[in-house]
This record gives sequence, structure tokens and C-alpha cells, in this order.
Amino acid sequence: MRKVTTVSAILLCAWIAACGSGQPLRVTTIQLGSGLNEDHTVSTFTTTFMPDDTIYLSVHTSGVGNGTISVRWTYAGRVIDEPKKEVSYRIDAATDFRLLSPAGFPPGDYAAEVLLNGQSAGTRTFSVQKQR
Repeated sequence: MRKVTTVSAILLCAWIAACGSGQPLRVTTIQLGSGLNEDHTVSTFTTTFMPDDTIYLSVHTSGVGNGTISVRWTYAGRVIDEPKKEVSYRIDAATDFRLLSPAGFPPGDYAAEVLLNGQSAGTRTFSVQKQR
């Protein structure tokens, strides 16, 4: 019985160490494009869009933890949307966001700033062109 208890204690300590070890959750890559894959990564990379396009952004994270990922979408210095997603990951993951406008986007330069728990993790710029 003592041998089983010792083995159980060792396994429990190893499991606790594995869950608590490793790097904290962090943003590793930000992708921007015109389509998404099933795993929430961008399928078609671009930084140029048409007014009626849906703009996709994928935030790749690694590490273990939970937090809030948000994207601050801006146009002409004004925030036009700031969606947030609560996440909890134990493995590398991708979290997707989309920006769309039923009335169409005005042509010009835009930015998407990604934040993890309120701290900036990077910005991607893109433009919307006039219709052809």
C-alpha cells in the first residue's frame, strides 16, 4: 500500500508541475487576410481589401493560461470596433476576429491593434481600395 501511495504522490506532483510550468499565455503571430481555415488561421493573406469584403484577423498564442484577447479596429484615428474574447488555452492556439460592414468600408488606411489582457501585442495595418 505504501508503494502505491508513494507512486501516486509522485505522479500528482509531476502533473501539478506540468500544469503550472511552461510559459504564460502570449501572442506569437498576428495574421490578416480575406479567409479563414477551420483551425482559425488565415487562409488567404492580404492587406488590401474592397469595401464589401470581410476582413479576418487571426491571433496565434502559445503558452498556458487564460485571458482576454481584443482587437481595436481603427479608421482615420477613430475606433470603429473593439471585440473581445475570453480564452483559456493549454496548447498553441489561434483565435479569430472579423470586421465587416453591411454598408461597405470607406476607402482608406486602417489598423488592427491586438491586445492581450489590455496590453498591446502588435498592430497590423491594411487598406480598403475603391471598387473597380
